Amino acid sequence: MKKLFLLTALALPAPSLAQQTWIIAKQELLFTAPPFRQCHAATLVEVARGKFLVACFGGSQESRPDVAIWLTTLDKKGISAPQKVADGVVSDSLRYPAWNPVLFKPRGGELLLFYKVGPNPREWWGMVKASPDGGRTWSVARRLPPGVLGPIKNKPVQLADGTILAPSSVEEASGHWTVHLEKSTDLGRTWQLIPVDNASALDVIQPSILTYPGRRLQLLCRSKQGRLVQAWSTDNGASWGPLSQTSLLNPNSGTDAVTLHDGSQLLVYNPDVPGKDWFNGRSRLRVAQSADGLSWHDVAELEKGSTEEYSYPAIIQAQDGGVHITYTYNRQNIKHVVLVKR
Repeated sequence: MKKLFLLTALALPAPSLAQQTWIIAKQELLFTAPPFRQCHAATLVEVARGKFLVACFGGSQESRPDVAIWLTTLDKKGISAPQKVADGVVSDSLRYPAWNPVLFKPRGGELLLFYKVGPNPREWWGMVKASPDGGRTWSVARRLPPGVLGPIKNKPVQLADGTILAPSSVEEASGHWTVHLEKSTDLGRTWQLIPVDNASALDVIQPSILTYPGRRLQLLCRSKQGRLVQAWSTDNGASWGPLSQTSLLNPNSGTDAVTLHDGSQLLVYNPDVPGKDWFNGRSRLRVAQSADGLSWHDVAELEKGSTEEYSYPAIIQAQDGGVHITYTYNRQNIKHVVLVKR
């Protein structure tokens, strides 16, 4: 684990954010002797004050049938060894890879683990498991209804009335990408699909959901167009305006964002332009902050590599106000970082 150090303060335009300086209070790699050769697509959730679960997919290589979902606990005792909690076994003779786990604990409901199973992202389907005891035991895996994939990479949000909105997307066989929301009013038992500008020519997947006063929501999406793409709702996600490009660069790589307790927004992203291949431009990773979702300013630099891959972040704010981030560390490990305000 590296020592605590201070990040350079960057000026923020909004008066409420102008004095905020973020420092890295902790950073650590989660695995010392992992039972897999590669891992990717981490997700995290706080199940009790100071106790976190992190899941990722791991195996010999992404898309191979041995790839499964692994779960690790972080608490005051330390970091537990990863345990396999889900896989893509269909029968004794058929097994598919597992993909993109998402952990989510709704108010009034059980802890949920969403993930995907299938030969590739164009043909996969959604799966879910539930835990009544904070991740110690899990239910039998259940396949989601046809057309429902679950949150595709990033965590759902739960509105004040209990409604859950899961950010999802489809990678069509034609090569076009579209995003949509999946809405549940019964803690994930049933789902309703909400389209988001499916007529757009922009190719977008893996949205994050940010919340604002007055029933306003914002989506931030990965795209093929070299920038993050957004959409806005003024009715708590029941309908959405058109997709549009933001000023934030995106090298066709996943991001994640969270609305903080003070109402501001934090985003973790790769600040580079697309390369010739999809994996180019993932060697630098930054955190940006915004008061309005329109003007973003970098407040932390998590990685400054050259050819490595630091990607697929997940971000949450803990009960104590600290911001926890996980991300792929060159496909060999998952890194956990804690940011706090100075």
